[in-house]
Amino acid sequence: MKDNKIRLQKHLSECGIASRRKAEELIENKKVRVNGRIASLGDKVDPVRDKVTVSGKNVVPVNKKVYIMLHKPRGFVTTVSDELGRKCVTDLVKDVGVRVFPVGRLDKDSEGLLFLTNDGEFANNLTHPSKHVNKTYRTTVKGEVDDEQLIKLCDGVEIDGRKTLPCECFVAERKSDRTVLIFVIHEGRNRQIRKMCEAVGLSVIRLKRTEIAGVKMGMLPQGKWRDLNEREMKRLTAISESKEGAGND
Repeated sequence: MKDNKIRLQKHLSECGIASRRKAEELIENKKVRVNGRIASLGDKVDPVRDKVTVSGKNVVPVNKKVYIMLHKPRGFVTTVSDELGRKCVTDLVKDVGVRVFPVGRLDKDSEGLLFLTNDGEFANNLTHPSKHVNKTYRTTVKGEVDDEQLIKLCDGVEIDGRKTLPCECFVAERKSDRTVLIFVIHEGRNRQIRKMCEAVGLSVIRLKRTEIAGVKMGMLPQGKWRDLNEREMKRLTAISESKEGAGND
């Protein structure tokens, strides 16, 4: 008899619950059960025969795959749900019609472009560190920024015990009490730009992501979402399926 079993995290991903890495976290946190038993990493399931639940809710296969962009406002956490009762980005996309989850992250105090989907493989591929996907941020900092600070930011600074990859960083606007910087980074470490600025003595006032892999948020109003168009999906799919990353043109 043919063995139809697949890894549990892959099944959760294909059912649109979360990316594989997030699915592994759910398993490790004992929120996943298979046929009533608490699951463990490494478990396999038969998608047809086995009953899988996450936090008590049945996991069902995805019939339609959805890919959207959201203009995330400040004050929302980039999770599906939050035990502390904070506002989640999924609260803003309840009218999508199907359950979707964030692709990557954008911290609570930041705003801007965020993708959401119910396609776990797409999300996992697009956020994998090997892809080095370009992400552009408009960053407002207090005071002036000198050439030495810019050079350090471009060359890479040490945060959390590890040096950041070289990136693009340049001044877009100078005012009497603040400076607007444009960052183009190729990795996605936690609160990376804020920590980079802190490492060279700069304090971030506002941080807004405007572009991912050449896909721009444009004039999408804050708190609103729209479907990714055919051109955008073609680009993102090519990147997610490539062996190495692709950046902006």
